Amino acid sequence: MQYAFPLLAVLIWAGNTVVNKMAVGVIFPTEIGFYRWLLAGLLFTPFMFKPVIANWSVIRPHVGKIFILGVLGMAFFQSLMYFAATLTSATNMGIILSLMPMMVLSMSIISLGQRLTSGALFGAILSFIGVLVVVSSGSLSGLLTHGLNLGDTMMLVATLAYALYSTLLKKWQLPLPPSQMLYLQVLVAIVVLFPLYVLSPKVGLSVHNIGLVLYACVLASMIAPLVWMKAVAVLGPSRTSLFFNLLPVITALIAAVTLKEHLHTYHLIGGTMTLAGVILSERWTTPLRKSKPAENR
Repeated sequence: MQYAFPLLAVLIWAGNTVVNKMAVGVIFPTEIGFYRWLLAGLLFTPFMFKPVIANWSVIRPHVGKIFILGVLGMAFFQSLMYFAATLTSATNMGIILSLMPMMVLSMSIISLGQRLTSGALFGAILSFIGVLVVVSSGSLSGLLTHGLNLGDTMMLVATLAYALYSTLLKKWQLPLPPSQMLYLQVLVAIVVLFPLYVLSPKVGLSVHNIGLVLYACVLASMIAPLVWMKAVAVLGPSRTSLFFNLLPVITALIAAVTLKEHLHTYHLIGGTMTLAGVILSERWTTPLRKSKPAENR
């Protein structure tokens, strides 16, 4: 039963990657990005407004950091995913997104002083090659000639932004309940995305897109983060993070069924290499350089 929490969260997020692709042509990226957080904020407010006001003396010194987290993790990351979905496949998006644990590990080594391990080094190389195989459609020479697909580039930048968000979250360790942190970041996303929403073209909510907005809002923005937090509390962060490795596999399966996306050989090869690299980095924890024993004086 304890494994149901991380599995449910990953299943929802994989489905959300496919929802991003389904939204193409039925609602503009700026619209679904704004509506998603606006609705989440409206649903959260009756439960979270009073606790946040009561805890404001603790929150106020950290407003700047909360704003940065909200921009990176909520506004920028998800909005860029919606734009990326117009130019690349859900399968590609899922495989690129699976690089996130590797990026977080790399940033933790640089900014948090975490020790570099053999698994982290060789896993990073293997995952990087795997993603190159995917984004080049199996032709690395073609990648050198034509460069990256714009959608894949956007997805890489979005993944990098969320990895930075996760690293800062770990580094700052803000003394706030997770539910209040989530609510405040949702409010930041609403404020930041509002000008973009006003200036962008709109089709409005309709029977064709309301289901996508509700999925992104209720399931991906509210239920999945809370279920993931519960998983971390029950299983611990290390064991929980392993379930994130299932994201590209589940995304590819859902995309194949719902979007009729074809799985090519390069998806299987690149996806396997990326997944193997992430698992290698998490399981092979031997320090790259062993510390020298202290000399006897």
